[in-house]
This record gives sequence, C-alpha cells and structure tokens, in this order.
Amino acid sequence: MAKILIAEDDENVRQFVARALAHAGHTVTEAEDGGLAAEILEEQQGAFDLLLSDIKMPVMDGIALALTAASSFPDLTIVLMSGFADQRERAHGLEALIYDVIPKPFTLQDLMQKVEDALTGKPVEVVSLARQAMNESKG
Repeated sequence: MAKILIAEDDENVRQFVARALAHAGHTVTEAEDGGLAAEILEEQQGAFDLLLSDIKMPVMDGIALALTAASSFPDLTIVLMSGFADQRERAHGLEALIYDVIPKPFTLQDLMQKVEDALTGKPVEVVSLARQAMNESKG
C-alpha cells in the first residue's frame, strides 16, 4: 500500500481522513499545517507516494506547500482539498503540479476513489469523463 502525508489543520477532518486511509492499509503521517508537512517531507526526503493537503491552512497554505513539494520532489503525487470555491480556483493554475482538488465536504467513497485514482496514475480527465458517463447512464 501507499505511504501518504496528510496536511490538514482541522483535527476532525485530519483524523477522519487518516483513519480511513490507514483502514485501507496505507501508511499515514499527519501534519496539522503546511509548514510541518514541508518539514516532514524534507526529513523523509520526499519518501511518500501521495501528499494530501488542505488548501487553506495557517503557517503555510496548501498552494505554497504544493509548490515547495513539487520543486523538491517532482515525482510526488499531490491532491489538494478545499471547502472554499475561491481556494479551489487558486489551485487551477497548478495543473502541472497537482493531480486534482477534492471539494469539501466529501464522502468517504469520494475520498477513497480520488486517492486510488491518484495513486494508480489515472488521468484526471479520463476519470471525470468516465464518472460523468456512468452518472448519466444511471439517471
């Protein structure tokens, strides 16, 4: 399974995500802000399969963390999370650096599917089109 670093300042969200990913067999490391996550990445020399980060956090936000992580560890897969539409818009210029943005609130199923897609390297566009087609056929 994968080694995942979670950067999330909301303790409830961080614990929910960490427990879900650990239950699925992943090794999870938690950071309560982007600054701590950047320190952990440096200490571990980027030895993670996935960085899952909130966008809006104190100390260092998820955008700055993504830029820092991608410049030091270009092979690291990055997924951002945000409950704020304006913050999601800020991430749209980072398509080359991040895999995708998960809008909050999200379900456990949404989270697990996005993490699986990111870890298996499925292109975001293909995943979204396939889901759109599935949803249309169900409706």
